[in-house]
Amino acid sequence: MKIALLGYGRMGKIIERVALERGHEIVIKTSEEGGYDIQDADIAIDFSVPTAAFFNIVNCFKHQVPVVSGTTGWLHNYKKALKICEDEKGAFIYASNFSLGVNIFFELNSHLAKLMNGLKQYTVAMEEIHHTQKLDAPSGTAITLAESIIEKNDAYGNWKLNEASIGNIPIHAKRIPDVPGTHAITYNSPTDSIKIEHIAHNREGFALGAVIAAEWLLGKTGVYTMKDVLNIG
Repeated sequence: MKIALLGYGRMGKIIERVALERGHEIVIKTSEEGGYDIQDADIAIDFSVPTAAFFNIVNCFKHQVPVVSGTTGWLHNYKKALKICEDEKGAFIYASNFSLGVNIFFELNSHLAKLMNGLKQYTVAMEEIHHTQKLDAPSGTAITLAESIIEKNDAYGNWKLNEASIGNIPIHAKRIPDVPGTHAITYNSPTDSIKIEHIAHNREGFALGAVIAAEWLLGKTGVYTMKDVLNIG
């Protein structure tokens, strides 16, 4: 595949290395909004900044270039992007986290939330830890986890950052140097606790998942998720 890397920061450079190891070619490397010819690429992988992501994604749709995006912080435009993708007959995968392990963790979280529904003696809390360069808080992964709990558990209708209140899932966000990403969900009762946790040891897993998603998406049209890529759920 000829890949456009839209966002050539730390993640972009790791994706480049993983893609080259898997026999692909990088034809565009940019951290700018525009200034490139996306038609030089077979597919795009977007790990840009939130302010550039929507432009990058729509530009791909308008030129029938499939795009895989892992950028968070732009999702207020997500529904608009899906409509443009449909209108342009584009191909799109967005994931808050492309790690294969995290996507299995998403399924565990959803199943556990369903099991805990109705057990009112338990309250749930989340913690996410990332490196100090991460721009958004809570992480997109944490929001995805929280939304899944809300969907499966009637006791919760929203989440709150660093705040515990009735009917809301507290998400405690920490920023510590050189932490690729840790997410933990704990159900506490007066008698015991149940905890599930995913710890990323490095960024390789995120990069590998994004490249695998791009390989899977090539030649397709429509909107997909990592569940489709991994055939889970």
